[in-house]
Amino acid sequence: MDHFHYQDNDLFCEEVRVSELAAQYGTPVWIYSKRTLLHHLNQIQQAFAEVDPVICYSVKANSNLGILKVMNDAGSSFDVVSGGELYRVKQAGADTSRVVFAGVGKTDAEIRYALENNVLMFNVESEAELDAIASVAESMHTVGPVALRLNPDIDAKTHAKTTTGKKGNKFGMDIERAEQLAEKVLSDKRLSLKGIHMHLGSPILTTEPYAAAVVKAAEVVARFRARGHDTRWINLGGGFGINYRQQEALPASAYAAVIVPTVRAAGCRLALEPGRFIVGNSGILVSQVIFTKREGGKLFVIQDAAMNDLVRPAMYDAFHRIWPVTPKVPAPQNFEADIEGCEPTDVVGPVCESGDYLAKGRSLPPMSRGDLVCTFSAGAYGMAMSSNYNSRPRACEVLVDGSSHRLIRRRESYEDLVAHEIL
Repeated sequence: MDHFHYQDNDLFCEEVRVSELAAQYGTPVWIYSKRTLLHHLNQIQQAFAEVDPVICYSVKANSNLGILKVMNDAGSSFDVVSGGELYRVKQAGADTSRVVFAGVGKTDAEIRYALENNVLMFNVESEAELDAIASVAESMHTVGPVALRLNPDIDAKTHAKTTTGKKGNKFGMDIERAEQLAEKVLSDKRLSLKGIHMHLGSPILTTEPYAAAVVKAAEVVARFRARGHDTRWINLGGGFGINYRQQEALPASAYAAVIVPTVRAAGCRLALEPGRFIVGNSGILVSQVIFTKREGGKLFVIQDAAMNDLVRPAMYDAFHRIWPVTPKVPAPQNFEADIEGCEPTDVVGPVCESGDYLAKGRSLPPMSRGDLVCTFSAGAYGMAMSSNYNSRPRACEVLVDGSSHRLIRRRESYEDLVAHEIL
């Protein structure tokens, strides 16, 4: 998994033993590989270089300031969906004039904050939002740069909770209304139509949905220009899949092959909003076995990471590879198969919910109290979606760079849990 590898029966992140990181920082602990982050960002930058894209790392995937600083220093811009995320990227030193502001429910205060910081454009999700941006822009004696988020009604064959490009989703506006909405912008001096935006969902493991979407986008741009709009941007969002299981994901170049020719022919700039593709396989969650038990004919491994740390399995039925940090059986090629020397195991956490699990019925080697467990491909929508449910302090985060490592978020304390509450 990129720069995570087993050597002498011990898991390493780059040049550092994961067991040493767990000993120093405790568990649960999120561990990120800087080399892997930069590798995946560079893949996208190179694959799409022909159309000089603005790569806007999707902050919602992982919003740690240390991660954002790495992205900013490497030339990435950012996609934000809240005022808080915009504040974070400012703290990381970002050029906010290259930031795209998305999200279906921007408040007037967030719109004002974005305009004050001269964002590149708003991805506008409704006609009511157009009106709100116009009103705030007028009060500030400025012009609101907008891209219409259009719903192309394309089924990207992803999870029902992460599909965004079909009719009936809460995101975007029906593509049939595009020209009507563009005319509204053209007649409003408080707004400037910069481009169009389409995001199909995530994770997407084929190129066909993007090929269809970019053609629709180019057709809309051509119609806009014919009516006098200086429309120069096509934003195709993100959603590129990653290797959660084996090698199921495509390289960035495969997506570029179907997107770049149409964007170039349309004479447009390209914006992309990758998050998972960059950070997903850059992070792991390391936990420690508290107990094991056999009940009802099942083997349970109870470890100290829970659904409040990584909610994806409970929320999306998501699959993450799981294996001991120092295993008694070598890591397999296929983590879903029956493995010699292993038995079906439920990997669960301490939270008082039956839905608190990281894996069910997974073929795993014997584990004992105190053993370390690694959950792979956990860099995206892991810590970013974590909570304090059951009054559990959130874990710490560590960034590894070659043979060095540093804390980029300290572990929360019990005092942190009640710091904002008032008796």
